[in-house]
Amino acid sequence: MLNPKLYDVNVQRIPTRNGYGDGLLALGKTNARVVVLTGDLSESTRAEGFEKAYPERFIECGVAEQNMMGVAAGLALAGKIPFVSSYAVFSPGRSWDQLRVSVCYSKSNVKIAGAHTGLSVGPDGATHQALEDIAITRVLPDLTVIVPCDAEETKKCTIAAATMQGPVYFRFARSATPVITLPRTPFTIGKHEIFREGKDVTIAACGPLVHDALMAAKTLEEKGISAEVINCHTIKPFDVETLVRSVKKTGCCVTVEDHQITGGLFGAVSETLAQHYPTPIEPIGMPNTFGQSGEPNELLRAYHMTTDDIIKAAQKVVKRWRA
Repeated sequence: MLNPKLYDVNVQRIPTRNGYGDGLLALGKTNARVVVLTGDLSESTRAEGFEKAYPERFIECGVAEQNMMGVAAGLALAGKIPFVSSYAVFSPGRSWDQLRVSVCYSKSNVKIAGAHTGLSVGPDGATHQALEDIAITRVLPDLTVIVPCDAEETKKCTIAAATMQGPVYFRFARSATPVITLPRTPFTIGKHEIFREGKDVTIAACGPLVHDALMAAKTLEEKGISAEVINCHTIKPFDVETLVRSVKKTGCCVTVEDHQITGGLFGAVSETLAQHYPTPIEPIGMPNTFGQSGEPNELLRAYHMTTDDIIKAAQKVVKRWRA
């Protein structure tokens, strides 16, 4: 069961990008080294609050994401802590080469915020739905990759990213999603949190779909299946210990992500379990296709990434394990 002192699934819905804006404002007050860059998207990424409060530490780079990444690398070498703010399809999508060489290879202290990820972009369609960004970032050496589950956790990861040395990428969504964590909910980069304990199946989820995983676990309990839900907010470095300990107890696993199944959380979980504890796994995610225009909830249904789909996947993998 959920610990009501740490989690709440019945609260308001807020876009995770709002947490980024709140985190930047908090950093602006306490750390003069923090600077923010955008590619003509300060309002959409919620960097506009920082822009208004600290204009001398805000840089508008225009629609030039590759140049922006290079500028950020230079600022980092000068002792600043730059936050690069753009849509994930542009950064890291369009600026992947600069991220690889100027930031990661150089171990520059740059923080990259990828907004409008997954199907949450909705009507903007396939060109703006970043469904590959986890895959292309987690492969880069020395890059930490974080996928916060809600606005509160996005604020925490923004603040935490500034305290660690080295490049960090984190992604967040466009549409409003349930806030399930509280200010006192634990958050540590590289340490996953068990949001709900169970014994029959492990549901490893990241991003706003963690809420759907919790809703699925509640229904599964009524059907006689006890599901353990892990908030896998840090994709790299991956918390091997928490996942393996859970799967050794449950014997099987479902992964849940608003991202291509290939190379994302499913990839990280599969690689971890293949090495440490091979077990049946069923993935929930984008099935090797591009998206389309539509409301986010319509798209989640179309690509089988809903609470009901998580329930079916859990039932299927438990049956495989028990066979």
